[in-house]
Amino acid sequence: MEPAVVRSISTGLSQKGVRNHNERLLLSLMQRHGPIPGSDLAKFSGLSAPTVSAILKSLELDGLLMRGEPMRGKVGKPSIPMMLSPDGVFSYGLKIGRRSAEILLMDFDGKVRHQRKLAYAYPVPVEVFAFLAESLAEITALLSHAERLRVCGIGVAAPFEMWNWHDLMGSDADRFASWKEINIPFEVNRVSNLPVSLVNDATAACQAEHVFGRGKEFRDYAYFFVGAFVGGGIVLNHSVFQGRQGNAGALGSLRTVSPLGESKQLVDLASIHLLEGRLTEVDLDPAIIWQTPQDWSSIARYVDPWLGQTAQELAKASLSTCSVIDFEAVLIDGAFPADVRTDLVERVRRYIVNQDTRGLIPPQIEAGSIGGNARAVGAACGPIFSQFLLNTNVGLSVTS
Repeated sequence: MEPAVVRSISTGLSQKGVRNHNERLLLSLMQRHGPIPGSDLAKFSGLSAPTVSAILKSLELDGLLMRGEPMRGKVGKPSIPMMLSPDGVFSYGLKIGRRSAEILLMDFDGKVRHQRKLAYAYPVPVEVFAFLAESLAEITALLSHAERLRVCGIGVAAPFEMWNWHDLMGSDADRFASWKEINIPFEVNRVSNLPVSLVNDATAACQAEHVFGRGKEFRDYAYFFVGAFVGGGIVLNHSVFQGRQGNAGALGSLRTVSPLGESKQLVDLASIHLLEGRLTEVDLDPAIIWQTPQDWSSIARYVDPWLGQTAQELAKASLSTCSVIDFEAVLIDGAFPADVRTDLVERVRRYIVNQDTRGLIPPQIEAGSIGGNARAVGAACGPIFSQFLLNTNVGLSVTS
């Protein structure tokens, strides 16, 4: 397999008063490329060598960077690469899903240090926030005083208008619908004084793939995450684009047509809840889908037809998405085992070939790499991105 191509980002600004931008740029370059000498950072960023050197010294003193092993083999003095210090920053990520809530503590390198999970038939606000309070207390007790001071915030990933996506009846429906009146950041701040950021759960998964997965290979792409309900995200100009109201890339709402000719949304025909329903019909416990570690081999006879329908729908949705923006790639991931993801991607590629692509340039169909943890990891990215890394979709000048 050929090594992945990591595309570079932006250029720096040497004018006085824009150092925050330059700090974020250098941190972002190290996050994307890994350990890298100051001379290469100057070349990639367009900043002068003295400017880069001064910024690196400052970031190292702040504990955000660390020195790697000297790089030998070239003429002259060995160069010393700089890299992000894993202990430099920590962030919590809370995922509120339709079948489970998860909270994790992630370091600056994207490694999950601690994680807790709460499974349920459907989420109830009081239970979710009690789980959050208990988990924060448990994880905080495991941290040193210095580590606690390095926690920069809590990111929350939750479905957009979650109260609309259910088929519950009676009191269960009323309890679920109570999410409509919940101010999630306010509730989180009742149990923690850390800064809180809220993002759509599928957008969070896209963010995780973009920062820690294969997103580094592409400038612009669409992303599908197949969970209990399918969702998506979009990346423009090397950054996840959330849109005016934070709901850009709501690909689960794309229009489609059912086998019976009914007008439907993608979420109705390409989601794991359909597989859950099929298992329930044959008296199998759908909880097997969400067990950790995941293994769907025992339900393969039911997974196969589900994969066929899901692949067809994602193929059509991929082309629909690319008719608006000519994305170079479509990445597909989900809350399923890696072998299921591989099979799904291969099927989508085959179905794309048979679609009507007149007027379109078919995108590359690629597998994501983060998996079921993507939404919580992406949530944890929120505070780190807002405080330390460069977002090229917030009005900063960039070039290819």
